[in-house]
Amino acid sequence: MKSKVFTALCMAGALVAHTATAQETITVSGSTSVTEVMEVLAETYQSQNDKTFIEVQGTGSSAGVKAAKNGTSMFGMASRELKDSEKEPALKETVIARDGIAVVVNNANTLDDLTIEDIAKIYRGEVQNWSQVGGENKPIVVVTRDTASGTRGAFEDIMGLKRKVNGMKVSAISQRAQVGNGNGVIKTIVANNPFAIGYISLGSIDESLKAVKVNGVAPTSEAVAAGDYKVARPFLVLSKDGKPSPAADEFLKWVVSSEGQKIVSNQGYVPVK
Repeated sequence: MKSKVFTALCMAGALVAHTATAQETITVSGSTSVTEVMEVLAETYQSQNDKTFIEVQGTGSSAGVKAAKNGTSMFGMASRELKDSEKEPALKETVIARDGIAVVVNNANTLDDLTIEDIAKIYRGEVQNWSQVGGENKPIVVVTRDTASGTRGAFEDIMGLKRKVNGMKVSAISQRAQVGNGNGVIKTIVANNPFAIGYISLGSIDESLKAVKVNGVAPTSEAVAAGDYKVARPFLVLSKDGKPSPAADEFLKWVVSSEGQKIVSNQGYVPVK
């Protein structure tokens, strides 16, 4: 009797182990901005495909590019165009959404509109008081993202915040700027400092702070889609040719399908289809 029970338990254990191993893991890492919508996409897809587990990690765009190249993740995420030095023939780029970069200030700030030139001067440190751009006579506290951030890279490119030093392009953002790691940190700093200015992903805007117009255009999904709001960038998913598994390929196809793109839109981003 004991032998039969032991055999049955072993068979049950083997069945559980087989079921566990049958679930395939898809790994995705990179941009913290893309991570926000990717986590929702992954959760929705998993609820419909119980044999697939999707692990999403926000490590920054530069890290996402490297992860896709060296195979430490099946997919890398980047919230900016790839640099020439990062491109290679085997690296596949899939645009899953477009996103505006919102320039944000504290709710107590009376300003509603800034020009690209104003913003660039503020971030270069050439303008240090709000009165110089039509606001109150108060000091400006500049808040930026870390250097590995795709949002920062795109923001610098759009705003002309790059300068050449010894033949190399480097950031022109003032060294006095406070640095925040991720949209959440930037939001917290700006929401708690009445003199602060920062920039975050369009999909991260909420009532805790105010997104200003840029050149008279409010940062909305509609304005980004129409090309009217110029502070915008792509959300990329990167992979090596032939590297992702069939399950990973199916997930990416679903992300750019009408169902996946509906989720992109619902999260406040601009769908590509």
